[in-house]
Amino acid sequence: MPKHTHNAGEAFRYLDNAREILKGASIEDNLYLDKEPVREAFGTAYLAVLEAINEALLKKGLTRKELPKSVDGYMAAIKKHLSVNNGKLVREFDRLYDSLHIAGYYRGLISNVNIVKDYMKIADAFIKRLIDN
Repeated sequence: MPKHTHNAGEAFRYLDNAREILKGASIEDNLYLDKEPVREAFGTAYLAVLEAINEALLKKGLTRKELPKSVDGYMAAIKKHLSVNNGKLVREFDRLYDSLHIAGYYRGLISNVNIVKDYMKIADAFIKRLIDN
């Protein structure tokens, strides 16, 4: 397995923190009872995704100053630098943005334990794809 750079480690650290936040959340009938830790975990997982994108863009030669500052900027940068001949990565990021950031963090709409865990796995797979390429 390739060695991960410091920032790649940051992305995985954020994702581990998101999972750790969920460990302390109360569950009943396969639902998280308190939205706050779930929202916090989703926000942290989304930051993990952004950290991974930043690292991949830095590997492509962008400077820290050139890194995106908005979701539209991230979409454009992925399309231009990371997904030139394949829009799949852009679509995956768009879905992660909608699920992690909007539905999970911003609106707090996701409370099913299995779905939350699935989104954490999807974020993990996305990060691994970015970092290992």
